[in-house]
Amino acid sequence: MNTITPKISLTDFVDIVSKSGTPKATKVAQVKERPDYEPAFDFYKSIREQIVDIHKNGLEGKALYTFLQTLKDRKKKANYPEIVDGYLKWLGRKQVDWFNPSRENYLSNGVEVIVNPELGLTFKGEMHLIKLYFKDEALSRFRVDVILSLMEHVLRPYCQKSSMMSVMDVRRGKLFSWRELCDSNIPLVDAELAYVGSLWPRI
Repeated sequence: MNTITPKISLTDFVDIVSKSGTPKATKVAQVKERPDYEPAFDFYKSIREQIVDIHKNGLEGKALYTFLQTLKDRKKKANYPEIVDGYLKWLGRKQVDWFNPSRENYLSNGVEVIVNPELGLTFKGEMHLIKLYFKDEALSRFRVDVILSLMEHVLRPYCQKSSMMSVMDVRRGKLFSWRELCDSNIPLVDAELAYVGSLWPRI
């Protein structure tokens, strides 16, 4: 990872913001020490891609169950069914149409955050840019606010005014959305990135 201009994922940034004291510094160190992205070490890569593919290709949600039958990895076989059940619980009988979601990076205090919603879905007459959250830990309101604040701030110039910024707690089948611009959390985001930028060269 570039030590001059750190580039971190939105998920990692939210994990950093959610911690304080020594655990916060430890998380920054973990992110810095992690090797450059390798698909083989991205635990959720294949299920993320499958969810995207069913919508891009107009497939039925039950295709995800077929995908589960192909798994060989023991940990994925243990974790992915809960993810599929949660996603299909949310999807239900919704009629959805795909569009390509906008993606951009947010740069502040010498640190870049990758803001990359995986899904662009239109349903019930509304366009949603959706960031998928797969972790076991429930998505807290604080994390939701940070994620949606960054998505709103960074992606709104590239979206229709009526588009919704959304994040999904996939395992629990819950979607959280914002429609209107709200920059109240951006000073917090910038302060956290200043902390990361200051600590990065020292660890």
